[in-house]
Amino acid sequence: MVLAALIIQVIFAGANFVAVRFSNLELPPFWGASLRFLFAGLIFLAIVVIRRIELPREKALEGTIIYGVLSFGVSYALFYYALVSVTAGLASVIFSLVPIATLFLASAQKQEHLDSRGLGGGLVAIAGTGIVFNEQLTLAIPLISLLALIGAVVAIAETSVVLKHYPQANPYGTNAVGMLLGSAMLVALSLIAGEKWSLPSKIPTIFSVAYLVVPGSVFLFALYLFVISKWTASATNYGFVLVPLVTVLVASTLAGEAVTLTFLAGAGLVLVGVYFGAISRTLR
Repeated sequence: MVLAALIIQVIFAGANFVAVRFSNLELPPFWGASLRFLFAGLIFLAIVVIRRIELPREKALEGTIIYGVLSFGVSYALFYYALVSVTAGLASVIFSLVPIATLFLASAQKQEHLDSRGLGGGLVAIAGTGIVFNEQLTLAIPLISLLALIGAVVAIAETSVVLKHYPQANPYGTNAVGMLLGSAMLVALSLIAGEKWSLPSKIPTIFSVAYLVVPGSVFLFALYLFVISKWTASATNYGFVLVPLVTVLVASTLAGEAVTLTFLAGAGLVLVGVYFGAISRTLR
């Protein structure tokens, strides 16, 4: 059951990278992200009201607020900003570093143990990231966009670590509060950035936003909270290793993104490093 939830989560997440790229073609990044989580948060809130689900309280509410700030406010602000310039395939490869980042952060906060295998795998993954970064910089991809992706990775990894320190509330209530809080943060960023607000009018944008709201947010994050309630923080994030396979396939088909040998070599090192440093540790 948990494994099936993780596989579905991977498929939805993989397509999300491409959908965000299409959203960014018409909507400013912070505004586009805020619309996504406003609509998704309202759907979760409607479910809470209809099913009379109790919203998070006390310590669970504290964890939910942190979840909203880190997961939907910080990470998606950086993620949407980066995907204005960065291809979906590259972004998904960088995001496959999430399990290694989670392991490092969980170890630093004494939640999990970092051994030589984890450290070695992390170094290999970082080397692969360096190869991919170098190629993208020669293609005139702004360094700040690449660094924004790394910031998003760290925020997502820390989110999963923090959640394990708090009691788990109902996932519908948790996502309702978290997404609406994150949406408010993104609206504030959009105001500060002076973005022009409008609703999507082009057919590709409408379909992309609709996908991002329902499968890409409502289904995805309900599955995420279900999986993390059953597994450790780093195990929950193992799915990020498979996401590039989905993203590259969808991006090459729908967005015409090219894949170079250098990109494949760097991506391969990232995936090997993550598998060796994070995933294989739990399979021994």
